[in-house]
Order: sequence, then structure tokens, then C-alpha cells
Amino acid sequence: MQIKSAEFIACCTDYRKCPQGVLPEYAFVGRSNVGKSSLINRLCGQNALAKTSSTPGKTQCIVHFSVNKEWYIADLPGYGYAQVDKQQREKWKTMTRDYLLKRENLFCVFVLVDLRIPPQKSDFEFLRFLGENGVPLCVVGTKADKLKKLQLENSVQTLKNALSEEWEPLPPFIVSSAQTGLGTDEILDFIEQANRRQA
Repeated sequence: MQIKSAEFIACCTDYRKCPQGVLPEYAFVGRSNVGKSSLINRLCGQNALAKTSSTPGKTQCIVHFSVNKEWYIADLPGYGYAQVDKQQREKWKTMTRDYLLKRENLFCVFVLVDLRIPPQKSDFEFLRFLGENGVPLCVVGTKADKLKKLQLENSVQTLKNALSEEWEPLPPFIVSSAQTGLGTDEILDFIEQANRRQA
């Protein structure tokens, strides 16, 4: 898939205020600071489309981008640790849950997992929530460039082994790096195929 255009559309705190649901939509979510915005920028071929920060909790609403004027990317607030109070985190949780369960044009959720660290409880809780509610998903291992080849292979296998304890078959899985572009074509191909199936 060739990305010809990508632009910011809206930032909403309620799924009912999101852009009109007439185009296929793909959400990106993960633990705070997992690299969502960097990956979105890489996918779209822009350096500053999605706002990046080293401070967890930068994304505080549902951010929509239009790609090729044919489909949407939704950048969701991170789950897990963020430098905000508990009340605000609960507000984000409710906002995200409502969006995931009620957004009718949501085709798939890309769940980003940091390959540099062991599988986290919050990741599996979120994946379990999606599975139990029948929300289509794809797991994306991020920051692969930070690991040496053997470390990366071991990390991927550890994550897949952990997933296999609850998932049969395993959900789609893509290894990525926003720095090198690894996995970018796979993610875009995944989206292109999903769009064709729904056409």
C-alpha cells in the first residue's frame, strides 16, 4: 500500500463525537510510552503527524488521522502507568472501552507490546478484554531495533509462548521498529487486505 496523504482530523474524548464512521478504522493502543505515535508517524511517512513524547500519558484523547482519504487511524490513550492521577486514568479507561465496544467501523485494533521487557499483566488483561468481546486485533511487537538478533528472537518466542496459554490459534503478530521501518509494510499490507475483505 502506498501512503499518498495522511492528516489530523480530530481529537475526541467521547466515541460519539468521533469523525463520521463511514471509512474503515484501525486503532493503535498499548502501554504508555510503547511507541504508538512513533509507529504511526513511520507508517504514514511523516515525522510529526502524531505527537511523540518521552513522558508517559501524552495521548489523552482519541486522535483520528485520515489516510489516503480512504481509512482512519485512531491513536488511543496508553494503558498502564502514566503521570496523571487515578481519576484521570479511569476516565481514559472508560473512554477507550466505550470506543472499542461501540465504534461500528472499527476493523482492527493493533495492540503494541514493547519487546524489550517481559510480557506485562496489563497487556494480557487488555488482550483478554478484546478477545472476550470479539474485537478483531493484531499484536505488534515494538522497538525491535533496541535488541540484538538473539535477544529479539527470544523475546518474540517468550511473548508467543505466553499468548499461547490463552489463545488458540494465536492472534496475528508483527515485529516492528519505528526507527528502521521493520514491520511497516506488513502492517500496511494487513490493513489493505482487511479493507478488501470488507469492500
